[in-house]
Amino acid sequence: MRVAENLNAALHGLMEREPGLYLLGEDVVDPYGGAFKITRGLSERFPGRVLSTPISENAITGVAAGLALAGDSAIVEMMFGDFTALAFDQLVNFAAKSVTMYGERLPMRMVVRCPVGGGRGYGPTHSQSLQKHFVGVPGLALYEASPFRDHADVLAEMLERAEPCVLFEDKVLYTRPMYEVEPPFALRADGGTAEVSLPGVRPDCVVVAGGGVAHRVLDAMRSLLVEEEIVCTLLVPSRIYPVELELPDVRQVFVVEEGTAGGTWGAEVAHVVHQRHWARLDGPVTLVHSADSVIPTAAHLEREVLVSARDVHRTIREKLRG
Repeated sequence: MRVAENLNAALHGLMEREPGLYLLGEDVVDPYGGAFKITRGLSERFPGRVLSTPISENAITGVAAGLALAGDSAIVEMMFGDFTALAFDQLVNFAAKSVTMYGERLPMRMVVRCPVGGGRGYGPTHSQSLQKHFVGVPGLALYEASPFRDHADVLAEMLERAEPCVLFEDKVLYTRPMYEVEPPFALRADGGTAEVSLPGVRPDCVVVAGGGVAHRVLDAMRSLLVEEEIVCTLLVPSRIYPVELELPDVRQVFVVEEGTAGGTWGAEVAHVVHQRHWARLDGPVTLVHSADSVIPTAAHLEREVLVSARDVHRTIREKLRG
């Protein structure tokens, strides 16, 4: 099963179990089934609960927040995650605040799904990873789609939090198979954070990464092992904020993300790691980002901007080998 199919199956199962759950978004009704076909088949099975909306991300998110405030549940599909900028006010000033601003905690069961990331040639305003702009908002939890965790569990967990959540889905994941890890590495995915490691070998470093860049990190881990005899362990958390991360006993930590540097999720991970593990680290956590640039449409220029396996390999080699 590919990631897109896993997401679609998760939505089918969730809507079947929860009769008060609505799904809203642009062109989500069949036969289109959403820009990336994640909502395919849902409107036929659940008529009246899957609603194609006008092109207004602000309005879509506001309606979803209203449904959640009234006691229902709602999932919003943004056609592209870049357009969450248009829904920022509804998420930050309405939905996230409504959980606690009325004198008692109110359940706000809503999820905003955001296809993000480059690698598809969609250009500057359809390829961004805007996760960092939502980090640190009280009452707003952030998740990232992962090929290493069933999204039925992820979506159920998000709704059970009873607060607004954003799920960032890197578009390059949609066609990737679930749980695919090539030898000699092995996957352990029995909780909210998946671990990919070389069995029985103490790692030289840990790399923390979101699901969208996980396979780029795995490519770098493989080349580092073969060419440099450097052993890495990869941690892929499905919830990226609030940060809750347990590290194995290592002295070097790296964080890889596709967004640009400055006030990032990676910086928040580094802050948490420094608070908890500074005494046993050899130095500060190293952050690896895409270039400080808009994302070009031309494939060869886009590759120069987005973080790559080559960038990860080079950064880890230079840090560990000097």
